[in-house]
Amino acid sequence: MKDICISEENTILEAMQQLDQSAKKVLFVQDEGKLLAALTDGDVRRWILNKGGLDAGVKDVANYKPIYLYEEQAFMAGQVMDEYSIDAVPIINQERLIKDIILRKSPEKKITDFGKNIPVVIMAGGIGSRLSPYTNILPKPLIPVGDYPITEHIINRFCTYGCRQFYMIVNYKRNMIKAYFDDLHKNYQIEFITEEKKLGTGGGLSLLKDKFKSTFILTNCDILIDEDLSKAYRQHMESGNVITIICSLKNFVIPYGIVNIGDSGIVEAIQEKPQMAFFTNTGCYFVESEVIENLNYNETIDFPQIIEKYIKLGRRVGVFPIGEEAWLDMGQMDELEKMKKKLGC
Repeated sequence: MKDICISEENTILEAMQQLDQSAKKVLFVQDEGKLLAALTDGDVRRWILNKGGLDAGVKDVANYKPIYLYEEQAFMAGQVMDEYSIDAVPIINQERLIKDIILRKSPEKKITDFGKNIPVVIMAGGIGSRLSPYTNILPKPLIPVGDYPITEHIINRFCTYGCRQFYMIVNYKRNMIKAYFDDLHKNYQIEFITEEKKLGTGGGLSLLKDKFKSTFILTNCDILIDEDLSKAYRQHMESGNVITIICSLKNFVIPYGIVNIGDSGIVEAIQEKPQMAFFTNTGCYFVESEVIENLNYNETIDFPQIIEKYIKLGRRVGVFPIGEEAWLDMGQMDELEKMKKKLGC
């Protein structure tokens, strides 16, 4: 129960870390065991999107009218969770002390269908030099994570959202990639788009001109997002973004003491191993098809350059923030091992 209880004095950053670790999507704010409020991952996300700081207190964001049940009403927990579409209900006594928290079974596994067949473009043309020597033999898209290559994990994950139309942009060892997927029994369609030269992380999209006229998903071939992306799609459509970047919280502790130097070389302060928290680009995006149509055919360009262009034009480029543990990246050896462990491989 302690893993989903938090104090008013904790920060939003600490709440995000706790939500990540507990994987329960909700925390209950308490003071000396008394229920005060509830804080969901959605509350935190809305706070961030409204430019709220990560150093703000939980009390600035939490819902102080939480749904709860008294001890004698505990038998109604399932009904209440269904009625209010929530994943946990605190059980309190007459003094509002939390006596128990009833959780819906495996709430983190709920995924909502997109409601339409959104095309998915997988950027799979790179050499994957950071995964050498594996990639000296296999192309990165075929590096196994457990029983399946990483790209098959990616495709299967998007199939759970109702996606059935996939485009894979290939270059390095492309015939091996094509041969693997040609031999699979598939319930989806996959088309291979061949780069004859290296076009960067965005230029390959120009080879898709006139393929589709709708919102599509762009993803690197070495990442998985362990979050309900139907929420990201809904936010993308409602906000009118031309591009929505899936961004992950990243915590980094600088392993040194940082010396702040003022005028005349005077030391003003020393910070011992300070912690930095920021949002980083995961390499997964919701994108409008006009982005493809506005690219110069077969021109080398990275996708961040494309994003910068739309920002300079004053177009809406948004973010969908997720927790640090929801981004699985196998771009480096140590991260590959983490991904295997997270997926139970």
